[in-house]
Amino acid sequence: MHSKLATLFAVVLASQAFAQEATIPFPSDVTFETGDTWSHKGRKYRLFGVQSCIRGTPYRSPEGRQDDCGLRSVASLAALFSTGTIGCQPIGTTKDRATFVICAGDIDGATIDVGTALISSGAAFAATLPSGTPVSTAYAVAELAARESRSGLWAGRFDHPVILLLSPQ
Repeated sequence: MHSKLATLFAVVLASQAFAQEATIPFPSDVTFETGDTWSHKGRKYRLFGVQSCIRGTPYRSPEGRQDDCGLRSVASLAALFSTGTIGCQPIGTTKDRATFVICAGDIDGATIDVGTALISSGAAFAATLPSGTPVSTAYAVAELAARESRSGLWAGRFDHPVILLLSPQ
């Protein structure tokens, strides 16, 4: 566990020069791949510390209607992008060559952290390391609050994406 955590921190520290790039502004015309990943101008971007519902997994609403959980997460990210100006700071690169970003949005004159907004509204979840340790404590707290208040996806039933990703295949 310590070696994986140390590797993660080394990647973040090693990419500090990369993170000094100017903030990337995103218009609403990006192509959403998942509820935490999008592409723009030939590059893929992924929210650091955020895990969306996995596309193709079921979500059952409180009324009993079944939907695609991943598409619900995509819709929430797209809605956030459409309601304000989103700017992201690159912090590293993923194994699949996507750029990890931390994003802020200007919505009605207030600056919000995009990851916190998605997780606290119940549209996404706190990502974890393979050990199950949350990547971000703040995001884990936001997820707990959303779960306790039954916000967003937490109002219905679904398979938690982190559990699906961490379970042996």
